[in-house]
Amino acid sequence: MKTEEDARRISEFFLSEWSFDDRRHTPGEIEHFRHGPANSLSQEHHLYWYVENETGDIVGVTSCKENEHRTGGFLWDYLAVHRQYRRYGIAGLLFEALQSYIRSIGGRYILTYTCDLPEYVPIQRMFKERGFELIGRYPNYYYEGEDRIAFCKKLTE
Repeated sequence: MKTEEDARRISEFFLSEWSFDDRRHTPGEIEHFRHGPANSLSQEHHLYWYVENETGDIVGVTSCKENEHRTGGFLWDYLAVHRQYRRYGIAGLLFEALQSYIRSIGGRYILTYTCDLPEYVPIQRMFKERGFELIGRYPNYYYEGEDRIAFCKKLTE
């Protein structure tokens, strides 16, 4: 993503009915979806990647940013694939672009997280298949009864 127009389109995709199965977004998620893509344009090592279909509609988005200490650790933030385009390898393609970028600048690790609700089992599976380890749980993080589970993948020895 390189332009304000791309950022606007990504925000619209995140907030659409097609992006996430769990639509009970937290207030912070809604703010992030509305402003995060545009804000990232002025931040070093805060990037978004997206995939379009044949008519130019966004059908997948992911992002990452360097940790606040700027020590080579990266947070893999959101990954969303349009419901009608799942199981075509788009999520894997987006992750490979993200991981390649982090490796190319000498990143040391990737942290990521998700919710423990059943809707998030597919992304948990993806994390594990790509070498991420479960490293922790934050009880009732999102809403009562919805834990945040954290994963990490070390990129350097």
